[in-house]
Amino acid sequence: MHNSALAIAIIESIPERFRTEKAVNFNAIIHLNLSGEFALLYTVAIENQTCNLQKGLHGKANCIVTSSIENYEALEIGQLNPQEALLTGKVQVSDIAVMIQFVKCFKRYSTTPKLEQNLFENIQQRIELEGPLKGVRIIDFTRLLPGPLATMFLAQQGAEVIKIEDPENPDYIRDFEPKVGNSSAFYLSLNANKKSFSINYLNKKGRQILLELIKTADVLVEQFRPSVMQKFGLDFETLKGINPKLIYVSITGYGSQSSLQNAAGHDLNFIAESGLPYISGSKPTLFGFQAADVAGGSYMAMNAIATALFQREKTGKGTFVNVSMSDGALPLMALPLALQQFKSENISAQNFELAGAVANYNIYECSDGNFVALAALEPKFWNNFCIAISKPEWKEKILSSGEKMNELKKELELLFLSKTKAEWLNILVKADCCFSAVNSPKETLESPYFKEQSMFIETEFSANNKLKILRHPLVFEQTDFSKKWNAPDLGEDSIALLQSLRVEKNEIQDLVTQGIVKQSQSNS
Repeated sequence: MHNSALAIAIIESIPERFRTEKAVNFNAIIHLNLSGEFALLYTVAIENQTCNLQKGLHGKANCIVTSSIENYEALEIGQLNPQEALLTGKVQVSDIAVMIQFVKCFKRYSTTPKLEQNLFENIQQRIELEGPLKGVRIIDFTRLLPGPLATMFLAQQGAEVIKIEDPENPDYIRDFEPKVGNSSAFYLSLNANKKSFSINYLNKKGRQILLELIKTADVLVEQFRPSVMQKFGLDFETLKGINPKLIYVSITGYGSQSSLQNAAGHDLNFIAESGLPYISGSKPTLFGFQAADVAGGSYMAMNAIATALFQREKTGKGTFVNVSMSDGALPLMALPLALQQFKSENISAQNFELAGAVANYNIYECSDGNFVALAALEPKFWNNFCIAISKPEWKEKILSSGEKMNELKKELELLFLSKTKAEWLNILVKADCCFSAVNSPKETLESPYFKEQSMFIETEFSANNKLKILRHPLVFEQTDFSKKWNAPDLGEDSIALLQSLRVEKNEIQDLVTQGIVKQSQSNS
């Protein structure tokens, strides 16, 4: 049977890992029910910002955690992803909302013995990035995809991006599979060329240091729901008092003043609000990519920052800009919404030319199971296509509609099923008829076109660990993509940034010892 010593050590360390500042207005009783050769039953009670641990199950629980001892250990030491644990039933939680708040109240358990760190050896010294945004300092509070992609692209254009993360609750994406070494491939793909400052800004000392850093910043980007930064004392109204030139960009799902401003949501909810899935198939279709996160969040945030920087050049003042991902996704519907105003019925893939209603703007399957895209909308391109396939009698067919158009679709479906994708590419790419292959993600990574454009930056972590990350699609004369570094470990730049703020060595040592600041051990 599994030895329960580690689980007992983890549980009994709960009180010393408690973070009082995270338990404001949070009171709960948690029952831990762990099965094994001998069951482990414990009660954790949080009340008035204090934490008590008792053996056995006592009181009425707000949340019950049920698991095997082995799975509980794996979860606590980072070998089992929390989302996977819940979805697979390896760990069962009676109230997820309570558990999420409970977890935030504790430092992570570490099986790594604490080393005597010489914090001031091998301090990270970053090269200065080149590009049109050189000299712009961005404080980045964002997580997951929308904000991090935006700030990585801005870093590639020369901006100094400082990623702010809590030492115990960093960007969730760091834990996502798959892993490159010990780091998430998703995290690595979205955070290159940034500096990492890991600081507990809910702590009074930590917050004061962060405010000193914000005084030096040009831009602050955050991605919390409205009012969260206000609770932290880091809202725009507060910060403009210490930095009147600060540009403050807030990425939200539904804006900062709408009736939905505090509604929970993800990319799917935002594109659903815009109507995008409705016109994307025979029935509303779930995309395999994050349209609102990227187009509505990342790109609009970059747009907001560039515009606000230009405005500041004229006014000398900072500003607050809200980026609503739902609003930002809406321009993707510009043409469908214009058309809808002249139709009595809802437009859809069945009656909208750009959504698959016509034969000459569609996707077709080939004999080998691969797919190709034909976009011969204009007569000249359709004529070129008809000549290339030896069907000159089809030239007038694009003028048809209704059942005749459906018949043409069926004819094209049969036609494309007669050859492989490679054979069709050989015939039609040179025909100048708006024809291309539908690449799989694997093919996209090896695309000759994207290789020519140098759209991927290959990063190397070790001899066996390499990863291609995206580069900013825009290239300026000043941009130098050869100056780069990999996404930082948590707290990799903490000491260097503290020293840049002229924090004394003994105070830095105290901040690290007290857990207010984290410095990655790889740099110590």
